Amino acid sequence: MKAVALTRYLPIDDPQALLDVELPAPVPGEHDLLVRVEAVSVNPVDTKLRAPRPQVEERPRVLGFDAAGTVQAVGAAVQGFRPGDRVYYAGDVTRPGSNAELQAVDARLAAHAPRSFDAAQAAALPLVAITAWELLFQRMPFDSEQGGRGKSLLVIAGAGGVGSIAIQLARRAGFAVIATASRPETAEWCRAMGAQHVVDHHRPLAPQLAALGFAQVDAAVDFADTDAYWEPLGELLAPQGHVGLIVEPKGALRIGDPYKAKCIGIHWEFMFARPRFRTPDMAEQGRILARVAQLVDAGELKSIQRETLSPINAANLREAHRRLESGTTVGKLVLAGW
Repeated sequence: MKAVALTRYLPIDDPQALLDVELPAPVPGEHDLLVRVEAVSVNPVDTKLRAPRPQVEERPRVLGFDAAGTVQAVGAAVQGFRPGDRVYYAGDVTRPGSNAELQAVDARLAAHAPRSFDAAQAAALPLVAITAWELLFQRMPFDSEQGGRGKSLLVIAGAGGVGSIAIQLARRAGFAVIATASRPETAEWCRAMGAQHVVDHHRPLAPQLAALGFAQVDAAVDFADTDAYWEPLGELLAPQGHVGLIVEPKGALRIGDPYKAKCIGIHWEFMFARPRFRTPDMAEQGRILARVAQLVDAGELKSIQRETLSPINAANLREAHRRLESGTTVGKLVLAGW
């Protein structure tokens, strides 16, 4: 089968950073789906796993997590899927990734793809939708239906992939959503996703929020830079508020006052935790994606796909990684077709 892989960890401008290869087709296990991949999307985790380091792989390593495709075969223990089903998923960081024509993925992590989305639109969603849903509605103590009523939520980096879907989920749950963006196109994107207010993260946040009538916010999610926003968020969050984080800090964080004084809840999210540690509730990720598909088909969630490159090959994946590393992408960048 065709695949895109690496053997060395190189800067993305090096043509050897990602390579077109031929690999044997995977053999699905008893809990697996064997999926013919039709579209994939790229995420910051892809670039972090590919980042330069001296390690060399003996066998080509296939990256990629978000995927949409068609089931070719099912394992003996699989229920709810059959060959021919359209599925989408974000996969498992401990297994070969989605940048291949065929992928074996645990069926408990997958769901039937939204009927109203094509493969490229569906592939844009899984990793970021699971991340936002788990953080807002499972790590943080908010109900997915009405948990935000009467509350405000600040979304740092609202135009990114996670921010794009988090804004939509939070609005649907009733939050007053304030997103951060620094360019006209990213501010417009945040508003299109449903943010009622947009503030510039290159300027002090407190005066901008105060001008909008928010002396403090009930909750915040930081999808950009944990270190840079740690102190400002501690001051902005209301007593007994909540902060959600997904980016590993570069240095030590002071978790005492004002966080301690205000009893602010600190919540970490890493969507690969359930599959990586094979937690008893790992099937929750399939259930989340099934619910997201329902909301998409009901017209309650919009596509976050911004651009599609075709076909899926090493040159286009290198370009996708390069754009992601530039920090200027909006929404999700997708690759489709072999």
